[in-house]
Amino acid sequence: MDDTTGTLDEALERIHVSGPERDGWLSNHAPMAVEALVRHGQASAVHRWLDRYGPKLEEMPVAGAPVTGRNWHEALGDPRRVADWTAYFERETARAPWRDVLAAWWPRLLPGIAAGATHPVIRVGHSVRTLLTGEETAPRVRELAHALGYWAARHQPLPALTPLGPAPSAAAALDLVPLVPEQSGGIRERFAQLTGFPEWPAQPGRESAAPRPAGPEPAHREPVGPEAARSALRELVRASTHRYATHAHGEPIMLVHAATAPNAVLRTLPALPRELWAPSLRAAWAASAAVTAAYAPREAAPVPASAGAAPDAGELFARAAAHGDDHTIKFTDTALDVGDALAFSAARRAIELNRPVFD
Repeated sequence: MDDTTGTLDEALERIHVSGPERDGWLSNHAPMAVEALVRHGQASAVHRWLDRYGPKLEEMPVAGAPVTGRNWHEALGDPRRVADWTAYFERETARAPWRDVLAAWWPRLLPGIAAGATHPVIRVGHSVRTLLTGEETAPRVRELAHALGYWAARHQPLPALTPLGPAPSAAAALDLVPLVPEQSGGIRERFAQLTGFPEWPAQPGRESAAPRPAGPEPAHREPVGPEAARSALRELVRASTHRYATHAHGEPIMLVHAATAPNAVLRTLPALPRELWAPSLRAAWAASAAVTAAYAPREAAPVPASAGAAPDAGELFARAAAHGDDHTIKFTDTALDVGDALAFSAARRAIELNRPVFD
């Protein structure tokens, strides 16, 4: 739904004076949260929410040397170059349609999908959803440039991973993900311990168990076509959202990304060439599995009693907005996309477990 109030563009203009991170590495969640608030009928809450969140933010870092079409390889994955990358994508989206810029850079960035605790790809997903469903205003196109710039600056692939055998479903694959030995420290320390994930969707003809990078599969080895990839991605979003209902107690903030990261990819698919859909599925699975391995508890909790309750989407999102926590807002947004009772119960679990911003 397009924003007829102008609130989203106003909010984005406020946000774009800030950088994508604060306190050294914490992500700026404002553009993602305000997009979700506006989309679900809470535009009136946006500026109050920003007034509360804004003091946490830091100014955009000072730019250094420009990123160009010739030197971008050396700047990829250098967080000190985030302002340079943002300026680069602002120039690119000014001279070419945003879909063309996205299509050119998506396969370059996809191997680093887990960078920044998956926040860059999530920010891209919120931005693309807005551009696909509403007017392509200057602040909205600029938001895509900021999101892509953040992703490029934080780009860092996962370690080489060994396929551990096929899983029959996304839910089964998530259950079979081996947890990292030491679930302590930051996300980069946890991701460094990853060694392998279940193979999902099963890839016919794969005989080798040799480790390989977690980026997109080479085009000649893609196991599924575009529509099958989109269907599998929907399954992954549903399974990871449902799993939060029984596993969120392990780490209720970080585990939301096991669902919101693949959902960001799903939202982006319609803007991408269809030949990129299957590589996108594989990268989304790697991101979801990595977050699961790093933060999931060893024991599940019982399915909440509210899992059978009749869902009310408007009331549920209003609760998340009143709660105010950025991760809770974004996860509830994904739960509404899934749209069933267990997903809504998972969103209620996020509201219960995460600390509210507004009392």
